[in-house]
This record gives sequence, structure tokens and C-alpha cells, in this order.
Amino acid sequence: MMYLNIAESVLKDRNGFWTAKEIAQQPEAWLETAALLAANRGALDAFLKPLHADPRLRIILTGAGTSAFIGECLEPVLTSTLGKRVEAIATTDLVSGPEDYFQADVPTLLVSFGRSGSSPESVAAVALADQCLNQSYHLVITCNASGELYTLCEKRDNCFALALPEQTHDRSFAMTSSFSSMMLAALDAFTPLVREAGAAAQVADAGRFVLETFTGRLEALAGDDFARVVYLGSKGFKGLAREASLKLLELTDGEVVTTYDSPLGFRHGPKTIINDQTLVMMFVSADPYTRQYDLDLLEELRRDGEVGRIVAVTAEACSRVTNGDYMLVEGLEGAKDSLLLFPYIMFAQVYAFYRALRLGNAPDSPSASGTVNRVVKGVTIHDHRGKGEAKPVSKAG
Repeated sequence: MMYLNIAESVLKDRNGFWTAKEIAQQPEAWLETAALLAANRGALDAFLKPLHADPRLRIILTGAGTSAFIGECLEPVLTSTLGKRVEAIATTDLVSGPEDYFQADVPTLLVSFGRSGSSPESVAAVALADQCLNQSYHLVITCNASGELYTLCEKRDNCFALALPEQTHDRSFAMTSSFSSMMLAALDAFTPLVREAGAAAQVADAGRFVLETFTGRLEALAGDDFARVVYLGSKGFKGLAREASLKLLELTDGEVVTTYDSPLGFRHGPKTIINDQTLVMMFVSADPYTRQYDLDLLEELRRDGEVGRIVAVTAEACSRVTNGDYMLVEGLEGAKDSLLLFPYIMFAQVYAFYRALRLGNAPDSPSASGTVNRVVKGVTIHDHRGKGEAKPVSKAG
């Protein structure tokens, strides 16, 4: 078998088999995830419908690390679609300051994302929500039916748990198919976008197109050895840019300096990172209004002539894009930005994979020191009722 144009035997020799396979399997994983959501539609809607009926309902999208960035990608579209208060707040913030984030008298649905479902902060956030809120509800979206989040949820009446297909439970260090599949599951759970005629198949086809068309170009781009990489995107694409930045940082074991921002925010200081050793990858919005701001900065960076290279990732070709370096996703012309999240992230994943290989890193276990782990270790969860007393109640393992 070949994954990302590399033979399986070579990938195993370079300790990159699982990362390559899990990036490449995403289109099929998305279709399986959509099928799973369809099979659970009745029970899921029965759980969510009475919650949506309460105009006071607050929805918190949460997780740790990459799982938290799912919420940042989806917060804008869910806010506009549901017409409710939707916020992305990481478990790492909720656990360290629950009383600053939870509002006791506001009915709250905590949507928890977790690949393993066993990160200590994720389990603690569920418990803290029940402690701090008069009305708490939980939707768990995980890739591991044996994880603590899923098994905990099975015992609670105020909770609904979805365990995604087994293949989404990434075995590599970095989250790839788990990230995109959990994101698709949440989008499907709360909006009709994925359920619209042929939408899941279109997204999967777009993902295959990215792999077939751009893997070689992204490998060549990784060979340019840029020391700094900036990812930019507006609205939900800012969350995607954050995930893209983390993926490159993880797989290169911190050897490449990475950052992210929105196109408008980038001018306010972060633009100082730009030099001739900097690569900028911009996720261009398909929304006509938002797109103007993206393209204004794209043209500005090209005109400045200071950046080493800037690549626009887009689903809509126009002269403002095609006047320079760009990569065009075909098959999703006119699609909502929320559907473009899925093929767009594959550009960053494939680039990070090849950049790691270029540096001689092992993508499946990139942390040479071993101090950064697939499932976080070393976290002590303190007793909130103790109000700061040093009473650890659990440790990650």
C-alpha cells in the first residue's frame, strides 16, 4: 500500500506509517462518521430537541489541545445557525477557573471532544460542570468507546455519547482523522449542512482531490526548508489556522517556528514575524464579504515582497487569487466555509508530515525527549470544593 505517495514499508522504517495512513483515510472516515450520525439521528435529536427549546441554553464547545480547536472552528457557524450563545472554551481553562466560566443559573450543554476521551482535564470538566451548574447537560463526541468520557457518560441521565468509527481513534501522536471526524460529527449533530443532499460525499471527494492533486506539491514545498510558518484564516478558519500551526509544531518537534492569526488581526503586530524565511498559508473564505478582507491581506503581503512564500488555499478562483501562488480545491465551489474546513486542513497536515520527514523526525512519535505524550501525563486535578487546597484527586496515566 501507498500512503501520501510513500510505500508502506518505507513509512514503517521512518516511523511515519500511522500518521500517513490516518491523514489519507480521512475522506472514508468522514463518510463513515456521517453514516454513524444518520443511524443515531433519532436518539440524538430526542436528546437535543428539549435543550434547544430553552432560549436560555448556553452551549460550550470544549476539549484539550487539538480537541479544543474543533470548538474554535465551529463556534461561528453554530452561533449563526442556532441563534444561541455558543462559546469555545478549552477544558484547560474550565478546569483551572470553573467559577469564571460556568454560570450557575444558566442552563448549559457542555459538548466535549476527545480522541482518547481520557485526558484528565476533559473528565474533570464534566464533573465541574455538574458541580457548578444548576442545569448541566453533556454531549460527548469521542473516538474511543473505552475511554473515561464515554464510560462516564453512559452512567448519566443528563448525557449523550457518540463513539465514532474505530479508525478515527488515531494511533499516531498527532490528531488528524480524529480531529476532522469529530468536527464533522458535531457539525452534523447541530446543523443540516452535512445532511444536505450529497454534502458528505462532496466533502469526501474534495478531500480525495487534495490528496491526489497536491501531495507532490506539498512535499516540494516542505523541501524549501522555511524556518517560520504562519497560518491565517478568518472566522472558523482562524481556529483551523491554530490547529494547522500546532500540527506543524508537533510533527517538527518545535524545530519550525509556527504561529496563526486572522488576516485582519495579523497586521496588528504579529506581521513582524515576516521575513524571507517565512512561509504563509492562508485559508481563504468563500463568503463574499469575509473574502474581501482575506484577499486584501493576500495582495498586501505579495506587494510587500518581504515574505519567503505565500500560498492561498481556496475553493473559489478569481484574479486576486490567481495572480500569485495558490492551491484550488475543486468540487466545493459555492460551498459554505464550514464544509471547506475539511479539505483545507489536509493541506496543513500533509505539509507538516513532509516537513517532519525533511527534518529527519519520526511523525508517529515526534517528541525526541519523550516529554510530550499522545495522552497527556502529569496533570493533577485538584479538589474544587477545597478552594485551592492541595488535594489531588486524580492523575493522568
